[in-house]
Amino acid sequence: MILSNMALVAMTDGAALLPDAVVVIRDARIAWTGPRTELPVAYHADEHTDLGGRLVTPGLIDCHTHVVFGGNRAAEFEMRLEGASYEEIARAGGGIMSTVSATRDTSQDALVENALPRVDAMIAEGVTLLEIKSGYGLDRDTELRMLRAARALGVQRRVAVHTSFLGAHAIPPEYAGNADAYIDEICIPTLQAAHAEGLVDAVDGFCEGIAFDTSQIARVFDAAHTLGLPIRLHAEQLSHQGGVALAAAHGALSADHLEYATEKDAKAMAAAGMVAVILPGAFYTLRETRMPPIDALRAAGVPMAISTDCNPGSSPMTSLLLAMNMGCTLFRMTPAEALAGVTNHAARALGVADAGQIAAGMRADLAIWDVTHPAELSYRIGFNPLYARVFAGTLERQHE
Repeated sequence: MILSNMALVAMTDGAALLPDAVVVIRDARIAWTGPRTELPVAYHADEHTDLGGRLVTPGLIDCHTHVVFGGNRAAEFEMRLEGASYEEIARAGGGIMSTVSATRDTSQDALVENALPRVDAMIAEGVTLLEIKSGYGLDRDTELRMLRAARALGVQRRVAVHTSFLGAHAIPPEYAGNADAYIDEICIPTLQAAHAEGLVDAVDGFCEGIAFDTSQIARVFDAAHTLGLPIRLHAEQLSHQGGVALAAAHGALSADHLEYATEKDAKAMAAAGMVAVILPGAFYTLRETRMPPIDALRAAGVPMAISTDCNPGSSPMTSLLLAMNMGCTLFRMTPAEALAGVTNHAARALGVADAGQIAAGMRADLAIWDVTHPAELSYRIGFNPLYARVFAGTLERQHE
């Protein structure tokens, strides 16, 4: 199949536009791309689809989500509006713990059914690759159930799913005051069981005063390395705990949130080849005032991804387009940085080498937009200009 008559944003060299471009797709991969006038003769007989001059980008990648969970936390939203902080709610037994309780009481089928509308909303905005974390079980059975549900979502919907084990997300009530025992008795053995079942693509953790310290996260990272799994980390979100330095020392793919990260942290991330995953939805929902060090990350040359952080408490959003707008409006990222943040930099944050760009050999996952310039994807609020997706080489028009 040949897609032609498009304005192409390949994301291989920034967000430069290539007008009157062609993408050749064979066997769910991109075989060739470039100006229409340079199309090799070998492809001239392939079936052509005219895209009418529309903008084409790589399929969007939501690289940090908690989309599988039970219940909701609307009541806590009201509490925050009345002045309670995220940390105060968590220490009072709300926050993550309330979702843990609801998730433990939810079957795998119900977890999938509840998540499908959220996943459908993401797909409808051009998402072709979705990361999903565990972390609302905090016991063996529920963590495994969450990961199985995440895998099932990738079967029931045409979207690639990348799973992250987040057993080190919070300390469950039954281990209150004994985080070390939880790590050794539940978290690491459950990680090993999930890996044995083929349920884990990466390992994540939450390094924070209300969660786990660097020594505890380091033990989880050591277990991940033993299993040959890449690592990521929620770091420096609510305070500075040294999570970025730990992640960099352990060769992590990314550090995420980063509101309290420093210029020194940015340099450490650059030296380690890490990606900074920016999560403006949580910043917005929690009404934070300290922003991630965007200028320092930019100056150090750290690639910046953007994600929804879709979760029931601190970022109940499914719109990656809105996250792009927030990254620009709240953090002064450029539209080009935002687009890179949901394509090639998001792929890098997941350790996925064959997505996020439009180039020969890459997955044939594309988003086709009814816009004339890439900046429009970040500029509009509450507007979805997606015309069609290409997933695994198949063109899927909206509303068909």
